[in-house]
Amino acid sequence: MLEALMILAPREAAPAPKRPGIDPALRRGRMCYDHLAGELGVTLTEALVRRGALLLGPDGCTLTPDGATFFERFQIEIEPANARRLLCRPCLDWSERRFHLAGRAGAALARHAIGRGWVRRKQGTRAVIVTAVGATALHELFDIGIA
Repeated sequence: MLEALMILAPREAAPAPKRPGIDPALRRGRMCYDHLAGELGVTLTEALVRRGALLLGPDGCTLTPDGATFFERFQIEIEPANARRLLCRPCLDWSERRFHLAGRAGAALARHAIGRGWVRRKQGTRAVIVTAVGATALHELFDIGIA
């Protein structure tokens, strides 16, 4: 409920200041249920929006035909539709105060990234670490630079 209320909060012109006490590894990248969040998740989502793969707003998210083609081309397998889970939806990131991709498409992207060794989970935490292979792949496929 609090995350839904955050959508109504005014957006700041500048990025939110880094809050002390947040684990830097969690801020950089983490799992939010079964999808990627933190700077990594937000950056990936924004890259998909820039390339026309997603239409994203506070009221919802749509995977475009170009997005479906992109997912198919790179073998990012989205689970078949079911009545309970949306294909994609915006999920407000608590550390970045911007959206990352959730739903079946977000879960598929996370599974793909983990399965290909682009990211690995940090033992005992929700944090994920981008590997050297992942940094290269993310740059080539999404045109993003991840340190």
